[in-house]
Amino acid sequence: MQIRWLGHASFALEHDGKTVLVDPWLTGNPKAAAAADDLEADAIFVTHAHVDHIGDVVPIAKRTGATVVAIVELAAELADEGIETIGPNIGGTVDLGFASVRYTPAWHTGTSPSGKTTATPAGIVVEMGDKRIYFLGDTGLFSDLALPKRRGHLDLAVIPIGGFYTMDRFDGVVAAEFVGADQVVPSHYGTFPPIETDAQAFKTDVEQAGFAQVIVLEPGQSHEL
Repeated sequence: MQIRWLGHASFALEHDGKTVLVDPWLTGNPKAAAAADDLEADAIFVTHAHVDHIGDVVPIAKRTGATVVAIVELAAELADEGIETIGPNIGGTVDLGFASVRYTPAWHTGTSPSGKTTATPAGIVVEMGDKRIYFLGDTGLFSDLALPKRRGHLDLAVIPIGGFYTMDRFDGVVAAEFVGADQVVPSHYGTFPPIETDAQAFKTDVEQAGFAQVIVLEPGQSHEL
């Protein structure tokens, strides 16, 4: 399976001819590695309602026919835009056949750009092929990040490290310990000044502690699991 960082917190997962997008925000993203019109999708998984996570969900879903999975209140608002949505809540799992997604807690805020919806932010555990990836979402550090691994081995975790809006790289090291994935990809950093940080220092700290292998991607780069 391939995981491609599209910049900020946007990712594409590809396996067996299927593509899942996570939190696609390309339009207006200064670190975007692709244009929204160039991306294909069979499904779109959304962690929460902020514009830097849902900015291109509707246009991509309308163009591709992708099924959008988001927390129930946000799914209802997105469905009003004429796209197909599925709306679980925290603890819920949606299985699309080629991929499944389970929603887990995250400590953050989650009002949609329209102001119509305040939906609980989430992390997501995605299973695709024989791999399991934990996207922590936008979150601060809290001890329940250790719980998803109790359901099964985590091949990779995507951890925000930019600080200011999420945990910083120092809390990210502790998060890597809690999560217990084999590999970690840092995200949600470097997009604009408040979230500039040193990803290589994060990598060094995590690996020297023996918590995980850290894969630092540049926007547009892929990693094969």
